[in-house]
Amino acid sequence: MTGTPEQRLEQLGLVLPPVTAPRGNFDAWVLEGSTLYLSGKGSPQRRELAQVPKVGREISAEEARAHAHEVGLHLIATMQVALGQLSRVRRVLKVLGMVNAAPDFMGHTEVINGCSDLLVQVFGEAGHHARSAVGVGSLPRGFAVEIEAIVSIRE
Repeated sequence: MTGTPEQRLEQLGLVLPPVTAPRGNFDAWVLEGSTLYLSGKGSPQRRELAQVPKVGREISAEEARAHAHEVGLHLIATMQVALGQLSRVRRVLKVLGMVNAAPDFMGHTEVINGCSDLLVQVFGEAGHHARSAVGVGSLPRGFAVEIEAIVSIRE
């Protein structure tokens, strides 16, 4: 795919969701010099379940991967709001993906690929990043996935 990140989103048939204010005493992003820090964003849609969903138990790895893709769209939308235009992204430097996983679940990497693959599709080579994908015992609001990112920008 060619063109700007915005054009790639259009070519992929993707629409960025609205950016909502954080529910707490923190910012959705911090821009310090040429680095943009994005706060963790949770998987937007939580199924109605009797208990908190665990990937590998109530939610499949494929469903969680879709959640990570959706979180990636929210992170990109936050980048756009923070920067005005996505072409200011020089490089996605680091992604930290947390998976609310059952104790025996081992597919954390495959889940967070939902976000990582999207970043590469939208930003091309600049979307390749360092990454950690970890399993956690719980996440806020019963999220299946939470992801944060650090991005280098053009001034």
